[in-house]
Amino acid sequence: MGKKLPKFKSADKEREFWSSNDSTEFLNWGRAKKITLQNLKPSVKTISLRIPESMFEELKLLANKGTYIV
Repeated sequence: MGKKLPKFKSADKEREFWSSNDSTEFLNWGRAKKITLQNLKPSVKTISLRIPESMFEELKLLANKGTYIV
């Protein structure tokens, strides 16, 4: 069971609270419900990028493996 969430008198007070508190301390995973967001569309942006073909192929391989470059 998580901590009890206080009542906030204003959005500013709530913003101030969350700037110094961790939301995971207030979660109760025992009451969580799995949901499906059916109308959720991923944000995408099309760009043009010129890179060597060999680099492009390597990036595709990494993407398909689920490997991320940071």
